[in-house]
Amino acid sequence: CIQQVTGHLDDCTCDVETIDAFNNYKLFPRLNELLESDYFRYYKVNLKKPCPFWNDNSHCGIRDCAVKPCPSDEVPDGIRSGSYKYSEEANNLAEECEEAKRLGAVDGSLSEETQQAVLRWTRHDDSSDSFCEADDIHSPDAEYVDLLLNPERYTGYKGPDAWKIWNSIYEENCFKPQNVKRPLASGRGEGKFSVCFQYLKAPVSFSGVCVEKRAFYKLISGLHASINIHLSARYLLQDTWSEKKWGSNVTEFQQRFDEVLTRGEGPRRLKNLYFLYLIELRALSKVLPFFERPGFQLYTGNKSHDAEVKTLLLEILHLAKSFPLHFDENSLFAGNKKEAAKLKEEFRLHFKNISKIMDCVGCFKCRLWGKLQTQGLGTALKILFSESLIEKIPERGPSYGFQLSRQEVVAFFNAFGR
Repeated sequence: CIQQVTGHLDDCTCDVETIDAFNNYKLFPRLNELLESDYFRYYKVNLKKPCPFWNDNSHCGIRDCAVKPCPSDEVPDGIRSGSYKYSEEANNLAEECEEAKRLGAVDGSLSEETQQAVLRWTRHDDSSDSFCEADDIHSPDAEYVDLLLNPERYTGYKGPDAWKIWNSIYEENCFKPQNVKRPLASGRGEGKFSVCFQYLKAPVSFSGVCVEKRAFYKLISGLHASINIHLSARYLLQDTWSEKKWGSNVTEFQQRFDEVLTRGEGPRRLKNLYFLYLIELRALSKVLPFFERPGFQLYTGNKSHDAEVKTLLLEILHLAKSFPLHFDENSLFAGNKKEAAKLKEEFRLHFKNISKIMDCVGCFKCRLWGKLQTQGLGTALKILFSESLIEKIPERGPSYGFQLSRQEVVAFFNAFGR
């Protein structure tokens, strides 16, 4: 299957071979090290939110669907105390401001400028630049999860419930090509929280579809491909009372991506994964000024370790910036300003709706990784559409126009790691 995926990518100046060499030998080893650090391994998530679109209380009863949350004493103090701030100073300021707000008093020790900055920190997730429905991390149902102890892999979750999720995403929330027809039945269960979307007789054609809608469709297809690759690569091969064995299931991979078995669509799905990679790589290169500021810390409370992790993070961002054949996001929403603004808002709302659908996934481990990866991709889109704001970020002091919460940072880098 992999041998079938070569050459140029549509809507890009790049090719598969260039991406493979850059990722496998330069970027991924460093990124993998970053994701094993305390700052990036703990993700706070609410897995108990009800499905907002249909009444569905069915949950996966398979034991591998379960997520084991972290006891609070295992989460580093700096992460647990602030959860979305970047430094000890920011955490302290936020706590003071929130206390003053709660008591209805004015805290005279905080300047007006600082109060406004803190309010921006706490409100930005609801702003118009957000592409995802963010969890309320202060909810009693929100818990920290160690991503290294809850890896993305095949859980046995499949069938009509899983099919319903992806069908809703493609049919109702995706700018799909006109000749991609709605599946008439759930078909064979393909695991994870998906049945691979059933392309019927005709190959996908993007004739007459604008570049923005093509991009949206390919991003969702690429995300779908990523998830199916991981369930194939980490498949439960043996499950006995004495031992569980996880490993590669080539048959599962071929059923999703082999050119003959998928009627020509498999290689296209894999190319869409490369397109997704380029979009997130471009976002990494664009967000460098935000993380380069001296005041930004990957705060866990361990100063020496935090400094080392930030150094590694900046190394990765500079490496991403050095990639020679980036996707040109200026090709998106470049037409008539009024029409472009309307299309961009439609783009954002479609993706936000997809992020909400993740709360309908019955398997909690699948829900965890679905929520994280959609938030990560949504953060990448937010970065790309905030370029002018990022360019105006001052070297010191609050970043008024553009913010990323800790949740967004962790989701973005882990999604790219996937």
